[in-house]
Amino acid sequence: MDEIKKAIVEFAESSKKTKFYFKDIEKAVQKVVPDAKMRDIKKACTALINDGTLIYFSTGSSTMYGLKGRGMTEDPE
Repeated sequence: MDEIKKAIVEFAESSKKTKFYFKDIEKAVQKVVPDAKMRDIKKACTALINDGTLIYFSTGSSTMYGLKGRGMTEDPE
């Protein structure tokens, strides 16, 4: 699980984009951890959201993920 979390954070930090679909994250993780299952990647994303590393970004029709504090992913208050 820690290896998957590390791969997700590295992908988010190194990408030019600030928001990602789950499929983008899944592909990036499977390049680093080929035997990672979708369910494990989803659990890792949820854990990263719960500890404040990632945040959800909703477009209304779909949900994306973003690295907290990077780009326009923060809700204006």
